[in-house]
Amino acid sequence: MRPVIKPALSRLWREKQTLQFGTVRRHARLIEGVDRRLSGFLELVDGSRDGPALVAAGQKLGLSAEYCQAVLDSLGGSELLDDAQALRDVLELYPPARRDLLGPDVSSLSLVHPAPGEAATVLHGRVRARVEVRGAGRIGAAVGAALAAGGIGEVAVLDRGRVAARDCAPGGLPPGDIGRLRSTAARELVHRATGAPVGERYRRPPTAPPPPTLVVLAPRDGSAAYTGAAVDAQELMRAGIPHLYTGVLEHLGVVGPLVVPGASACGSCATLARRDEDEAWPRLLAQLIDEGPGRARLPACDGAVAASVAGLAALHVQLYLDGVLPPSVDGWCELSAADGMVRRLRLRSHPDCGCLWQSVTPGRAGTMA
Repeated sequence: MRPVIKPALSRLWREKQTLQFGTVRRHARLIEGVDRRLSGFLELVDGSRDGPALVAAGQKLGLSAEYCQAVLDSLGGSELLDDAQALRDVLELYPPARRDLLGPDVSSLSLVHPAPGEAATVLHGRVRARVEVRGAGRIGAAVGAALAAGGIGEVAVLDRGRVAARDCAPGGLPPGDIGRLRSTAARELVHRATGAPVGERYRRPPTAPPPPTLVVLAPRDGSAAYTGAAVDAQELMRAGIPHLYTGVLEHLGVVGPLVVPGASACGSCATLARRDEDEAWPRLLAQLIDEGPGRARLPACDGAVAASVAGLAALHVQLYLDGVLPPSVDGWCELSAADGMVRRLRLRSHPDCGCLWQSVTPGRAGTMA
């Protein structure tokens, strides 16, 4: 281990001999009695030396070996240290152009997962993951770009047809892609998000890719979450693949449910719960299915809401892959264009659904086992 004081934490002098690391109260720590020699020793905890080398360097400053070791132990116990060697090792798994881009993400992970080396372990899980985003509209394309930028090893955005003006949004497909194949434009967007050099061609996906770790269902029309996406979800349930619903339905952005097959409530549970509240819902649902692609209606999708939903959906995917259950498991989050509020609604497994009758081994989030 090569100890480093977490670079994400600012260093602030509260008074002449009291040093504060971090500004957010949850992470802030104080070190009192900091004289010139201790201050110099703290500067050496930069990830360039292992523990014994740090102690030896501290002795050259006039500090005892016991004192230096006690300081390192105290820093570790206060969650101020990370393992710079472990982080360097996992970043070596990424292309050089991508490593610097991941720097802020790694700093964030070191705070969310505070034990030394824990952030590196989480990032290693991301680089091994393969996520499919089904839908390359305003939300799906942006979700794919955000996941690629966050260190997911392979992100595939799948869709058919050509880019329309209503598919374009900040963070997603630009207006210059109008008329291009959605699959090609989305693949290039993800490629650019990884920091690939300008002019470098993206690697075409294999004809028979491995099963995804997780699938994001992001239909271009929010109401399609009740129709076409539901068909995909049934296949994913049978295959035991975790999947997340997301989209904008009229003025509401929706993230969830994130379904862990055999361990959490599913999309069908949401449909059945809606039926219980509104007896006409099955009839309305049938009409949604029969609307067809030629309808004149232009689906609503506020650009700011779409960008927010895409970011929130990408965050929920990352949390799940990192081993943390997001609030979209056994529930969903709604973001309203009317007031900007995010609300979490609980979803229970429906007794008529049967999705929990047979337990299916879930993906990475082992806490669901």
